[in-house]
Formats: sequence, structure tokens, C-alpha cells
Amino acid sequence: MNLWKRFTILRGNLQSRFSLFAKINSLIIILFIPIIIMYTFSNNVTFEVVGKELQTSNTKQLTFLSNQIDSRINQMMDFTLILSRDPNVRAFNGLNVWEDRYDQMQTRYIIQEKMVLQAGVTDIWPTRYAVHSQQNKDVIANYDRPTGYDEDYLKANMSGRWTYGDHGAESQGDLKSFYWFLTDSLAQPGTLTGSSLVIEASFSYTNIQNMLDSYKAGGQGDPFFYHKGEKPILNRSADKQLSDELVRYLDNHSPENTTQDVVKLNGKKYLVSSVKSASLDWHLVDVVPLYQILKPISLSRDLFYITMILLFVVGVSSSILLYRNVQYPIKKLVRGLQRVQQGDYSVRLHSNEQNEFSFLFRRFNDMSHQIQDLIENVFNEKIRAREATLKQLQAQINPHFLYNCLGYIINMAQMKDEDAVVSMAYNLSAYYRYTTRMERETASLEEEIKLLVNYLDIQKLRNGRIDYHIDIPEDMLSQSVPRLMLQPMVENSVIHGVAKSYSSGEIKISGEKSNGFCRIYIDDDGPGLNPDQLEALNRKMQEPLQEEMGCGLWNTNQRIIHLFGNHSSLTFKPSPLGGFRTEIIWEISTEDDSYKLKEHQGD
Repeated sequence: MNLWKRFTILRGNLQSRFSLFAKINSLIIILFIPIIIMYTFSNNVTFEVVGKELQTSNTKQLTFLSNQIDSRINQMMDFTLILSRDPNVRAFNGLNVWEDRYDQMQTRYIIQEKMVLQAGVTDIWPTRYAVHSQQNKDVIANYDRPTGYDEDYLKANMSGRWTYGDHGAESQGDLKSFYWFLTDSLAQPGTLTGSSLVIEASFSYTNIQNMLDSYKAGGQGDPFFYHKGEKPILNRSADKQLSDELVRYLDNHSPENTTQDVVKLNGKKYLVSSVKSASLDWHLVDVVPLYQILKPISLSRDLFYITMILLFVVGVSSSILLYRNVQYPIKKLVRGLQRVQQGDYSVRLHSNEQNEFSFLFRRFNDMSHQIQDLIENVFNEKIRAREATLKQLQAQINPHFLYNCLGYIINMAQMKDEDAVVSMAYNLSAYYRYTTRMERETASLEEEIKLLVNYLDIQKLRNGRIDYHIDIPEDMLSQSVPRLMLQPMVENSVIHGVAKSYSSGEIKISGEKSNGFCRIYIDDDGPGLNPDQLEALNRKMQEPLQEEMGCGLWNTNQRIIHLFGNHSSLTFKPSPLGGFRTEIIWEISTEDDSYKLKEHQGD
């Protein structure tokens, strides 16, 4: 049960802490989080799928292009092999002992015509062939050679594989041609026997360029032909700056037969794919700008996030409008009701908007105003009833005081002390003249001080130990205060302070004015009260009047609060003289309050 109660209390505290505004915003966030997570996940999946498909497609296209190049090279090699076995070619490398000059020319023409026909099969892959006869020191070619038969040229290039270079031929710029030499020698490949037949096959770098241009026209990449240590063969519309950066990258990362990497250059991602040519030992490299291909997906993703942000802003703005137009007025009304519940009926609610809440605020203001008027009327009636009780008690106390004073006069007359009789009679008459004037409920502080002088002189005649001092600033004497506000306090010091001790007799009445308040201190050097008694007495001043309590002090406190406001009070403290201190504090009246006091006096 205790656990359930704690859970219920905790749930209530959480519900009170989270307002409607916080709940709506939390709901908006909760709705947005799964949407953003799901979209981000699906977007990442899309990126991965498109990337993989792009890599697969790019590899297939590069492999197809590399196979085309190798196929054309294989065709050249096959033709070279067939040409080396052609009877005319062999006759060209023979001794030519029984042939006349015409037959030799005819043989040369047939060989050259075959090479020209083979080279012209396709325009995109022009080839060059040359037949070198080591036996006859002669050469036949389908192109214009700058030199004739060269033994050193053959020995330098008899490697048995395709090579890249100029090989003594003219080259355009730094780009060269690919060469392959075939000999009919049965000895070790690459050696010449002295009567060997050598077939030379070659093609220019422009063949590769033509293939790269055709490949680039059908795709989005930027292909080139690469071999470490050689200048790459670029397509004719290649981005040279990008190609140079990629060549530096490939020089540091030697590619394998078939590789694919995502390389970041200049802050942009590129897909670099390479396929190795089996015939030439070169790599066909393609560079695809991933950022361009994936740009539509990225743009769609960015638009989605921007839309989510805008929707979130609209949702939060809507919750703010709801808070300002609904929740805030409700909270304002609730706070007003709480203040009324606490007893503050002066609270008023105001609204600049003209809506249903402004109507509620006006009705609330009317209600609190009516309650405040009703409570003030009831409070005033209670004050009047208590004042009547005070006057009744004063009427009962004053005769006893009068009897004592008359007894003193009789004793002094019998003792022939005329001065004491005169002084007592003068002070007694002045005292009763003031106390019996009931036409006004307030008087000036100066009149109250004169009453205290009369009262203390009477007590001093009766008790010679009494010695009093009055120190009130001049600017306080004109203050309006309730009648008989000070006399009960001084009487309390005489009866409970001086009269209860044979060693005490000093009474001091002082005042000060500061920070908008007036203060009067009534001190005596009597026995006083202990801290617990002082605390109990001050607490009773704040409680309703009880039968066992004295009416004079409590009623004086209520009259002060009623006339001067809740910041005024009557409190009791230890006195600097060693006895009991009564402290009366009231707020200095404003012009409106002074006018009310005068009206109260007139009543």
C-alpha cells in the first residue's frame, strides 16, 4: 500500500510539473523521432544499394571495354601469326635465287596489300604491320617508315610481348605506340638466327583514345589508360587536373587486377574502378563522380530534413500559440483563484485580448471585488464590536482607578499635604477629561503623550519610586493614532513592571520615524518575561480573542492593524533597561489614508 501511495504521489508530481505546452512539444518530438529514424535508415539503404549497383555496373562496363581492347589485340596477334606462315611472306624471306625481279615485286605487292586490307577492316582500330627479312635485309610495311631495315632495331625490341614506346618512330608529344614482334625462329623467343622472319604489329595510342571516347559518351565516368611509370592515355575531353590527382593516388596505391575504391578528392567523393588488360599489362581506369550521381538522392534527403524542420517549427509555433491563448490564461485564472483561496481578495486579472477568457477575467474580478467588500464589511463590524467591548471594560476599570486616586486625595488631605492634593486633583481631572471624550476614535500623538504625563504623574504621586522619561521627535507628534493607544501599554508597565519589584521604577517612552514607519518603544526595568513567555504573548496577538486573554493589548493591536494596515503591529521584546519592552509600529499614512482617517474621526 505504501508503495502504491508513493507511486500515486510521484505520478501526480510529474503530471503537475509537465504543463500542456510541454506535453504537446513532447508529443511533437515523439512523432518526429521515428519518422526521421526510419527515413534516415531507408535513405542509407538507398545509398548503399545505388552505390553497389553503380559499382557492379561500372565494373561490368570496364570489363567489357577491356575485353574489346584485348579482342582487337588478339586479332592483331592472330593475323601476325597467320601472316608469318603465308607462302608469299616466306618467299620474301627466301634466297630468291630462281625468281626474277618482277616476281619479287609481285610478292612484295601481295604482302603489302594483305597488310593494308587487314589494317583497314575497322576505322576505330587502325593497325600497322611490317615484315622484316633478316635473310634479305629488307622490310615491307603498310605505312611510311622513316628508315629501312635496321638490325639493331629488331634486336632491341625482340621481347616477345607488347611494349609501349616510340621504337625509333615519330611520336606525337609524349604519347607513344604499342608494339609486338613475332619471329619464326624455333630457338629461344627473342633471338635472331641470321635468317629469321620478323613480323612487327603496332597500333597508336589514338586507338585507345577512340575506345575511351566511345565509352565516355555512353556513361558518366572519365576513363583513362594507366600504367605505373608511363604517362596515362586520357580521353580527349578528360579533366586533366582530376586525372593528375588520380594518377598520383594510383602511383601510391598499386591497383590489382580488378579494384574499386571510393576516393575523396577536393572534398568530393569519386568511385575509382580499374580493370587490368591481359594483353598489355595496363589498367583501364574509370572515375565516376559519386556526388553527382547521388546528388538527386542527397537533394531529396536534404529537402526531407528541411521539410521536417519546417514542420517542427510550425508544430512548436502552434503549441506556443495554444499556450499563449489557452494555457497561459488558464494558469493566470488558477493563480488568481489560489490567491483568493489564500485570502488575498484584492487580486484582479487583466487581458488585452477580446475572447472567452477576457469574459471570465471580468467575472472573476467582479466576484473577488464583491467578496472583498463583504469581508471588509464583516471585519469592520467585528472591530466595532470589539471597540464596544473595550469601552465597556474601560468603564469597569476606570471607577477602580478613580477610587484609588480619591483615596489618595483623602489621605493627603488628612495629612495636610495640600500640594499633593492639588497635583493629584489636577492630573486626575485632566486624565478623565481626555478619557471620557468619546466623540472621536483617533487623536494626535501629542494628545496621547499629554495623557501619559497625567497618568504617570498620578502614579508617581502614589508610588515615589516611579521615574519616567519621554523622548518623542517633534515630527511625530502630529501623527493621528487610535485614542488610548499608549495608555494601556504604560499602565501594563506600571502594574506588571514597577509594582512587582521594589528595586525598579524607571519607565522610558521613546520614538523614531524612518523608512516610512513610526515606532514607539515603552520600556521598564521590571522583572520582564522569559523568551517562551514573550513568544507566547506575541503569538496570542495574532490569534482570535480568547476569554482568558487580556482584552486591552489584543484590541489595541487590532485597532492599529485596522487603521494603518497589515504592515503595522504591536510586539513585545526584552527591554534594554532589563525589563519589558512594548514596541508599537505603524506605517506612515499616505494622502488617501490620511483622508480616510479624518473621515473615520468625523464618524
